[in-house]
Amino acid sequence: MDLAQGDTPPFDPELGLVLAAWGDAVRDPLTPENLAAQQERDLATRPRPTVGELRADGRFEVAELRVPGRDVTLLSARPAEATGPLPLLYYMHGGGMVMGNAPSVLPQLLREWASPLGLAVISVEYGLAPRAQYPEPLEDCYAGLAWAAEHAAGLGIDAERIVIGGKSAGGGLAAALALLTRDRGGPTPIGQLLLCPMLDDRNTTFSSHQMAGVDIWDRTSNTTAWQALLGDRFGAADLPPYAAPARATDLSGLPPAYIDVGSAETFRDEDVAYADAIWRAGGQAELHVWPGAFHGFDSLAPEAALSQDARNARTRWLRRVLAQPANVET
Repeated sequence: MDLAQGDTPPFDPELGLVLAAWGDAVRDPLTPENLAAQQERDLATRPRPTVGELRADGRFEVAELRVPGRDVTLLSARPAEATGPLPLLYYMHGGGMVMGNAPSVLPQLLREWASPLGLAVISVEYGLAPRAQYPEPLEDCYAGLAWAAEHAAGLGIDAERIVIGGKSAGGGLAAALALLTRDRGGPTPIGQLLLCPMLDDRNTTFSSHQMAGVDIWDRTSNTTAWQALLGDRFGAADLPPYAAPARATDLSGLPPAYIDVGSAETFRDEDVAYADAIWRAGGQAELHVWPGAFHGFDSLAPEAALSQDARNARTRWLRRVLAQPANVET
C-alpha cells in the first residue's frame, strides 16, 4: 500500500507528549524472535495483585474459582456491601493473546465500574499463545461463561444481565464469544463491550499499513501475535469467525455492542468496519473513534483528557445497558 511519508493522523497533543516521554522503547515491535523474552518480561513486570490485595481492606468480596473439567481460573469480585443478584461484567484481559493476566485488570474494573454501578466482575485467566492456540483460549472463555451462568445463584449474579467485554485481545475474544454463544445457544449477554478490539488476522486494512512503525502496537506485532495464536492456520482462507471475528459474514442476532478505537492506531479500520457490519446486519453498535489516540492510550496516559472522556463514555454505555429491563433490547 503506497502512502506518502508522514501521511498518518496526528496524535492528540497531550497523548503525543506522553508517548514522547515513554521513548522509542514503547514502539519496539513484537517479533517471533523476541516473543519468548517479551513474555518473560511481562510475567516479571506486569502487576498481579493477590486475592487479599484485590479485597482492598474489605471493600470487595473476591474469590478464585476453577471451572470443573477445564484448566481455567476465574477471579470473581463484587462490592462487599452489595446485596441480591448483581449484573455481571464477564471480562477478558488484553495482551495480544500472548501476554497479560486476569488479576491485573481487576483494580480498575472494580474502582470504575463495580462500585459505582453495582456490578459483579469475573476476570478470565485464559490460556496464552503460543502454548495455547486457537480454539483453546476462546474455549476457556466460553467454559467460564457457561459455568458462571449455570451457577449464577451461588455466585450472587443475575444470569439474565451479563455483559461480556475486554480490551485489545480481550476485546477480540469478547466479540468471538458473542458469536460463539449465539451459535451454540449458550448464555445470552445483554451487551458486548469491545475496547480497541483485535479482530482481523489478515493485517490488510489501510490503518494497519498507515500506522506501521508509528502505533505502539503495529502490523509487525500484530502479525507475530496472530501467528502465535493460529499456528499452521494463520492466513487460512477458511479460518472460522470465532478465531478472527472480522471474518464473520453473519453478525445478526448479537447483543448491542460498544466499540471504541483511536484514530491513530492499527485497529482503527477493522473496528470501524465491524461496527458497520453490525449495523448492516440490523444490530446495534455504539462506535467511538477517539481523535489522535494510539492503541491503549487510556492505559499509557490515564490522566489525559481524552482518556477520561473515553472512560466516561464507556461508563455511560454500561449504565444505559444495565438500566434496561431484562429481555428488552437496548
